Order: sequence, then structure tokens, then C-alpha cells
Amino acid sequence: MKLGRKITGGKYIKIRKKKRFERAGQRKDVKLGEEKRKTVRTAGGNDKTFLLRGDTINIESKGKKQKVKIKNVLETPSNRFLARQNIITKGTIVETELGKVRVTNRPTQEGNINGILVE
Repeated sequence: MKLGRKITGGKYIKIRKKKRFERAGQRKDVKLGEEKRKTVRTAGGNDKTFLLRGDTINIESKGKKQKVKIKNVLETPSNRFLARQNIITKGTIVETELGKVRVTNRPTQEGNINGILVE
């Protein structure tokens, strides 16, 4: 069966176009580099802060929290090509002064990078 066709061969016709809030936004990747943020107005007049570049990570270990510089992106389990481009996503393992750290949040959604130590 051809895509976009009914079983009878007729075409499916869109009822309407997508509204502004239904449209997908531009892809935002957090790269390793000097910190850079962008603020966007969202529905209801609220603001959302996106992280575009980051060089520090908030690490929580043994009940203590500290901010540490990121040296390098080692691996990204979701996509190995992202690590080569120094792109940071949830689950990415980065190298810091304290050792290897796994990113535990979604930096593009929250505006900062959080993680825990990996042994």
C-alpha cells in the first residue's frame, strides 16, 4: 500500500495546518565551550532558558554538590557521533578534574548540566 493513501486508492487530505504551539522547534544541541544561553518566550508568557554551550557541570557525590569544569566528552550512549562533535545530552559521559561523570539531566531543557560520578 502506498503511503498517504486510503485502501481504496484515494488520498488522505489534511484538515488543517499545524498551529504555532504544535510546530516543532529548531533542534538545540549543547556543545562543549564557553557558556552561552538563550531565553525564549513560551505559552502563557513564560520564559524557558536553553543552554547552547556549556563548560561546567554540577556534580553530586556523597551528599555534596560542586561545580567542576568539563575537560572532554568521552562517550554518548544514544549516538556515538555526538561524542565526536562534543555535544552533551542526557546520559553522556564527560571527563572532569574529579574523573568521569554521567550527565543526569537534559541540558537543553533546563539551562544547566548536572551529573554524578561514574566509577
